Amino acid sequence: MRRRLVIPAALVLALALGGAAAGETWKQGYSRQAQQALNRARTAAGGKGWEYLRGWHETGKDGGAAYEAWYDPVRYGLRVERQEAGGKDIQGFNGLGAWRITAEGKVSGTDAPAAVAQARTETFYGVSGFYFSGRFDAAGRYVGARRLGGRSFEVVEVKPYGGEARELWFDRKTGLLARETGRGVTTEFSDYHKVGPVRAPFRVVTEDGAGRHERTVESIDFKPVDRALFSLPRTLP
Repeated sequence: MRRRLVIPAALVLALALGGAAAGETWKQGYSRQAQQALNRARTAAGGKGWEYLRGWHETGKDGGAAYEAWYDPVRYGLRVERQEAGGKDIQGFNGLGAWRITAEGKVSGTDAPAAVAQARTETFYGVSGFYFSGRFDAAGRYVGARRLGGRSFEVVEVKPYGGEARELWFDRKTGLLARETGRGVTTEFSDYHKVGPVRAPFRVVTEDGAGRHERTVESIDFKPVDRALFSLPRTLP
């Protein structure tokens, strides 16, 4: 819900090639230091308030285009609708298969490992799955303290099961997630607002080989979502 909503195709190929590093083995679960760092970050972002979330609905502008997104904070589920010049582009993931309906009406769906890994990755980080160690299987290790641009960060590397490893940079002054890095892509989070029981960033800037991409959030609510929303509809628009 907070990352770039259109994922570069190159990322699918990268995910198909393996984990954070070729041949690297991850042990499921979080190290003690990693869990302590994530606990501090979760406290800064709302603490136990995260436990009460049963749905996530978001609207805003993605690179200037209007978008609407739904996430399931309980188990894997994602749907993003983005307004294109020719119509609405819709992407979804129900935990088993990824699908898309383009603005031109082209329909595609797959349960291929690389595509599912990509979707699992975006859904996990999008819903801040690292705050729910009891809901989403993942591995995490403590990287340490880092300094950048006159700021100090506490860095944890996390890898969801069947997904991609990324470094999470938490600002040591505010405790909030400020930066995320992985596979040549850097995402920065700012303009935090308190929404219901948690705090969320309303400005997201992503930089990769294609350049700089900005997204601004306009609204967020936490109403439970019908799981059917995450599957390819039986009746197509």
